Amino acid sequence: MTNETPEEMLSTETGSAAHHEHSHPQREAVLKRLARIEGHVRAVKRMVEEDKDCPDVLVQIAAIRSALNGVGRLILEDHMQGCMMKAAQDGDFEATFRDLKKSLDQFIG
Repeated sequence: MTNETPEEMLSTETGSAAHHEHSHPQREAVLKRLARIEGHVRAVKRMVEEDKDCPDVLVQIAAIRSALNGVGRLILEDHMQGCMMKAAQDGDFEATFRDLKKSLDQFIG
């Protein structure tokens, strides 16, 4: 796990071979969703501390996973519409595509 803030994670390179400008039109929506998810995780932590029923905790964890997947989809959409299109126009598509595949492999799992 990284100690980066959501803002830092959205604004830094991933050490990839492709160096391009990042375009994140949905950045504010992503940050708002991440803030809600952060609050939700804290609430689940409290549930565990208070010995709430396991099924209730598991349902909340499933909701968090779903919310994180939604954030991932927004970031992927921005990447496809911005970064990938720009890379294709600049002739840097091959390296950018490799980076996307690597990221998707990790995201999907």
